[in-house]
Amino acid sequence: MNHLSPQARSRGVITHSSGNHAQAVALSGHLLGVKTTIVMPDNAPRVKRAGTERYATQVIGYDPKNAKREAISRDLMEQHGYTLIPPFNDPHVIAGQGTSALELFESTGPLDALLVPLGGGGLLSGCAISASALSPQCKVIGVEPDAGDDGVRSFRSGRIERVENPQTIADGTRTEALGELTFEIIREKVADIVSVPESAIVCATKALFASARLVVEPSGALGLAALLCGAVPARGRIGILLSGGNIDLEVMQEILN
Repeated sequence: MNHLSPQARSRGVITHSSGNHAQAVALSGHLLGVKTTIVMPDNAPRVKRAGTERYATQVIGYDPKNAKREAISRDLMEQHGYTLIPPFNDPHVIAGQGTSALELFESTGPLDALLVPLGGGGLLSGCAISASALSPQCKVIGVEPDAGDDGVRSFRSGRIERVENPQTIADGTRTEALGELTFEIIREKVADIVSVPESAIVCATKALFASARLVVEPSGALGLAALLCGAVPARGRIGILLSGGNIDLEVMQEILN
């Protein structure tokens, strides 16, 4: 938002997100005095919806079975002159998300591998850029659910593949396809992409709570899930990005039970 012109900021911004990016845009707009419109799916976790509503100017819900969030945002942009703050396919967003790996490498030094959750690819591509500069020998591996394996198939085929309305407990990875910019960076800098079953995601979320006393949402537990189910071998010094802790209490209770 700081890169927008005063005219663009005065018109307001819009984004579409299931929750974490939505909250970030809403809070940033609140701090900068910029009006924010957030397009969120009706099945987004309640905790993410509440966090977004706390700071957003308006939140617009939609049914992901019957509508596409990109189309809703595009229509509102045409009507009101909003500027889109993309959830992943933007150089500033990629750079910002990549600072998570930057902080990790500054703390740990070089790693043999880094496991990063994959939705639209902003976090993965940003972390891969950080790794290439700070730990060049580190193999950066993206992890996504089996139910939304568009990234795996795209990585193998060399072209962007889609999964329509993926059904997974990892709500932060329900994007239907990678972005053109994120895919380009991923193809250049990421060593591999793997997918994991829902059972492994549940197991990892539970293990983090029970053993590490960390509240991590299923999307954020994907890296550990890849280790637990053997999708990635547990060899060497491995870093794991835990990308969010916004999980409804009822969902956590179900996982723990």
